[in-house]
Order: sequence, then C-alpha cells, then structure tokens
Amino acid sequence: MTTTPSVEPDLMDPALIADPYGGYGRLREQGPVLRGRTMDGGQAWYVTRQDDVRTVLGDPRFVNDAAAVPGVQVHNTRDKMIEMLGVPRELAHYITESILDADGADHTRLRKLVSRAFTVRRVSELRPRVEAITAALLDRLPSTVDLIEHFAYPLPITVICELVGVPEVDRPAWREWGIALVSMNPEVIPGAVRDMVDHVRDLIRRRRAEPADDLLTALVHAQEEGGDRLSDDELVTMVFTLVMAGHETTAHLIGNGTVALLTHPDQLDLLRRDPGLWPGAVHELMRFCGPVHIARLRYAAEELDLGGVRVRAGDAVQAVLVSANFDPREYTDPERLDVTRRPTGRGEGHVGFGHGIHYCLGAALARQEGEVALRALFERFPDLTLVDAQQEWVQIPGSRRLARLPVRLGSPVTPTAG
Repeated sequence: MTTTPSVEPDLMDPALIADPYGGYGRLREQGPVLRGRTMDGGQAWYVTRQDDVRTVLGDPRFVNDAAAVPGVQVHNTRDKMIEMLGVPRELAHYITESILDADGADHTRLRKLVSRAFTVRRVSELRPRVEAITAALLDRLPSTVDLIEHFAYPLPITVICELVGVPEVDRPAWREWGIALVSMNPEVIPGAVRDMVDHVRDLIRRRRAEPADDLLTALVHAQEEGGDRLSDDELVTMVFTLVMAGHETTAHLIGNGTVALLTHPDQLDLLRRDPGLWPGAVHELMRFCGPVHIARLRYAAEELDLGGVRVRAGDAVQAVLVSANFDPREYTDPERLDVTRRPTGRGEGHVGFGHGIHYCLGAALARQEGEVALRALFERFPDLTLVDAQQEWVQIPGSRRLARLPVRLGSPVTPTAG
C-alpha cells in the first residue's frame, strides 16, 4: 500500500493558485491543521476544515493584529508584505490599521460607527435603487460584451459609492486603483495608495464644506460632534476600506456566479422555473464559487490546541475558506452546485462571508446585489452564452476572479413594469 506524501501548503505555489479547489481540498484531507508558508515566506498554520476554520474566525484567542499578542515578538506577515509591495511607511497604516485588522473594543467602536448603513432594513430600502442601476446597465449592453467590465464591476461600485458619498466622476479612478492593488505589482501599488488617500482627504474636505445625505457626511458629523468618533486617519482608512471591500468581492461573485450557472444549466433551469430559489442560490454560489478563498491572517494570542495541533502564542494561523466550504464533513456531495441546498443549522451554511466578529459588514448588501444582478441578467437574456469555453482566471493567491467574461447576450426579453 502506498501513501500520498504530505505537502507543505504555500500560498504562492503556482499549482495551488491555478487549482485552489483541488489543491486546498487535498490539503484538507491531508490534515485539519498543516504547517505551511505565507506570501512573504514566513510560517503559518493552515486550517482547512470547517469546524476548525469557524473556531479560528470566532474565537477571541485568535487576533488580527500581531501587536495584540502579549509578551511575544511576532513575525508580522502583513507588514512584511506591505513593505515588499513598496508601500511607503507613511502610507502603510491606511492599509494595515483598518476595521479589518482591529480586535476587541477597538473593532467594536469602528464597526458601530458604520454598521447602521448596512443593516438588513437599510439594505432592503436600497433594493429599488439596486434594481434601477441593474436595469440601466443591462439596457446599455451590446450583443457581445465583457460582463466583468460592463456589468459585474459597475453595479457594486455604483451602489457603494452612492452609499458612501463618492461622486460619479471619481468612480472610474476607484476601478483603476482596485486593479492596481490586486496586481501585487510594487511599481504601481504605492502610487495607487497615495492617490486614494489624497482623493479621500479631498472628499472629506468637500463634505465638511457641503454636507450630503451619505455615510461620509454622517462620519464627518460624528467626528465633529465628539464622543465615539474616528480620527482623521481612521476616517480616511474607513472610506478606503468600505469602497474597496464594497465592490471588489461583489463584482467577482457576480462574475463567478454567471459562469457557474452557465456551466450548470440544470441549476439555472431550476431558478428559471422557481425564482423564489434565488436568495438561497446566492448563498450556494458564495459557497461554491465565492471569490475569497482565504481569510485575513490571524495570530494566536496564547498557546492553545487546534485540530489536534499545539499552536504557540504568536503563531500565524491561516483559515482556508475554500476548503472549509467543500468539507465533506459538513456537506453532502460538496463538489456539486445545488441551488436548492439549505443550511443544516449553522448560520448561512458556509463561511464565504467569514464568521465571528469580522463577519463581512456588507454581506447583506452583497447578497442582495448578487441576487438582483444575476436574476435580472438571466431573465433579460435567456439565451446568454459564453464566448469562450475556457475562462481567463487571474492568477493571484487566495482569490478566484475572472480577468474578463466575454458573453453573447442573445435576444433580450423586455422587462415588465413592477
């Protein structure tokens, strides 16, 4: 009897980037917690199974800020990566000190200041506007089109910019900055970060002079009123984070979901016959082809046991969402896309939006945008087909996103009023 040799996970492994589903799936079956490498070559524990991933994301003994580990000199992978990408020290904190990196009371303070804009009720009130933006975008599509460029990106960036308060004329620049940030190219990233910071500072100045009905005005007002508020740098960082996080992943959920449904026509047919399945289908798409494959790196704040492994205080821990979302211990037939799949008592039934205190702030908005966009797209263009049998996936670690998505729309169905 032969055994498969163990493999050390490495986030930068080209084979793992090219085939994250198979690669991380094999690692999951190799063991629940494996010693591996981070992007900067440091060491981390890779956590591959859903129970353990939920523990890492939900247990306060795992922190996002390396400086929060008491009495231990921690190898801060995030700071090392920012340095490798050429971001100057005076700009680095705008990336490394966001709500995504904060822990405990500091995280609670930051989240409280913006959470009202993303409640289920507020998101529900936004639905007519999301539907109107979607319809207008679909109206303008030519017969053969790149859906990423002309639909999947414009929808969420328009929604989040309207919500935050970024003028329409400035939105194309955010698209370019987003491309620069995910490129991992040290020749373009520093300039993009500097331009974004300068742009947001200018927006803040404008909102102080001319208040509007948007989140940025509310944050500026809270800052001027005193009390539980943001510093100037925190305000810049918050806007930076909300706009980038509020459109990048949703755009690729729409793109990935389109491909998944076109390549699983039986599931698309179920949705056409029963549109009531769409809300649950978006959850299944987030599980099956969500764009985020790894969570933000955590650090053990104390020595503890995890998945049968002793983790020391200060050790880096990498929760792998993609392997957790295909864990056969959690799902029946996990490799199958099933738009009728429903959770079995564990929240949403997947960890595509994270878990615990850092559960995605904009998850309700992302789900709504995904549902509205995909349903409207397939209802308006029932003959929609892929131009290419093989898709062009961006080769970056920890994410699954399309460089482009050329499709032929076919004959449109005129939408009915109401």
